[in-house]
Amino acid sequence: MNAIVEAFAFFLGFLGWLMVGIAFPNRYWKVSSVDGNVITTSTIYENLWMSCATDSTGVHNCRDFPSLLALNGYIQASRALMIAAIVFGTFGLVATLAGMQCSKIGGENYILKGRIAAIGGVFFLLQGICTMIAVSWYAANITREFFDQFYPGTKYEIGEGLYIGWSSAILAICGGSCLMCACKVKTPNEKIPYPYQPSNRGHVLSTVETSQSVPSNYGRNAYV
Repeated sequence: MNAIVEAFAFFLGFLGWLMVGIAFPNRYWKVSSVDGNVITTSTIYENLWMSCATDSTGVHNCRDFPSLLALNGYIQASRALMIAAIVFGTFGLVATLAGMQCSKIGGENYILKGRIAAIGGVFFLLQGICTMIAVSWYAANITREFFDQFYPGTKYEIGEGLYIGWSSAILAICGGSCLMCACKVKTPNEKIPYPYQPSNRGHVLSTVETSQSVPSNYGRNAYV
């Protein structure tokens, strides 16, 4: 049963890690529509790396953010958290592959493999937490500026990249939680049997007593 749970948790963690890789470079983290006449209607969208605009004719123009230090703090923090999420997810995949019961990596020591799988679950949890913080922080700033009546800049709405990030965070957290729960549950098949081996001390003592009780016609210094 634990092997099935571990395989399902690995699938969730892998899917969450894959979706983080999709959400990270996605251009539509926030989207704004500027309405006017047919010619001037355009869509402006941004992510962690660039700002783009497209007009009614379908022409896209993108520019990278010129300076890292000139960006808002939440964008810099979201970048760092998303990169950390990808790194944690990679470690989680490797550790989970090495610790799964159906994997031949690491031998058949199920106690050690269970601990390695639990470490993989911790990495998946860290991945989900980092992704959730980054995406939620970014979305909080979008909503704050949108509902601020005195905000002078362009108001944006939540884009598809954030929804992908939320989905990946939920999958990673569920996968990490399933892994950690699967490693805590013990079944009789996981226990390594240790055969009982009686001590040889009593046998040695009985042998010595028998040899001492049997009379010998030879002296102490005799050699047989």
